[in-house]
Amino acid sequence: MQRTTDNITIRQGDTAVIRCIVDDKVSKVAWLNRSNIIFAGEDKWSLDPRVDLVTKGQEYSLRIQKVDVYDEGPYTCSIQTQQLPKTSQVHLIVQVPANIYNISEDILVNEGENVSLRCLANGRPEPIVSWRLLNPSAEPLESDEFVEITGITRSQAGRYECKATNDVSTPDVKYVNIVVNYPPFIKDVKSSETQVGHTGVLQCIASAVPTPEFAWYRDEKRLSNTQGIQIQILGFRTILFVSNVTEDDYGNYTCVASNKMGIHNASLFLYTPESLKKILEYTVLKVDLQKSWLDSLLFLCLIYFC
Repeated sequence: MQRTTDNITIRQGDTAVIRCIVDDKVSKVAWLNRSNIIFAGEDKWSLDPRVDLVTKGQEYSLRIQKVDVYDEGPYTCSIQTQQLPKTSQVHLIVQVPANIYNISEDILVNEGENVSLRCLANGRPEPIVSWRLLNPSAEPLESDEFVEITGITRSQAGRYECKATNDVSTPDVKYVNIVVNYPPFIKDVKSSETQVGHTGVLQCIASAVPTPEFAWYRDEKRLSNTQGIQIQILGFRTILFVSNVTEDDYGNYTCVASNKMGIHNASLFLYTPESLKKILEYTVLKVDLQKSWLDSLLFLCLIYFC
């Protein structure tokens, strides 16, 4: 008599118990894996130390500890009775948690270049691989082992998460960090309204990768830490201190931020309300007319409207 084959699903590393029930009329019983005898009665034929019998009352079950993928397959409990032989067959299915075994290294790239991400995973059943950028404003990425980013931008820099899941266990997760180099952009400046004899403070903040180098200019002359001038550079911010301000110190100052990707500059003003008109007139005469008017209008906006 042949009974319909049952399936037992077990996770890799767990213990499988394949049950077989016999009665008092049974004369002989054995466990087989395919055509290989594992146990004949209580005599162990297998050399595998992970395999043993569970015998309680009418139970004649096969126990396999630390199950692995090579244990998968058919197992047959063969029973010999006084009437007819019987077999009870079970197919053992071994599931393997998702495992990421190959993933891209961290990436340093220049803005505008193409980037390829790789995340290879295995498991049983075959895992689903998905990518996401850990940035709340980022768009979702493709669910695939390979992701292509064409013309990467600075907003696409960050930590990328690869997740492999097949519902056998908790997903396997690994990360790739992408650093995108881009030229400086001065995003904030603060001019200074300062009375004679006081200290003027001009501030310039830039965004860039790698971290920018800063320089300060008054007209065409580069400034340095000398008597009356102090320059501080704090990462992405630079501050120019002009101590004991005199009438000659009023005017236009230029903050320059640079790195290997490029350069950007912005104009700032050290002024009093009375000197503002003189500053703008001097700027118009000294600098290119169009650029000067733009700087002046921006300054007026910062002072009176924005």
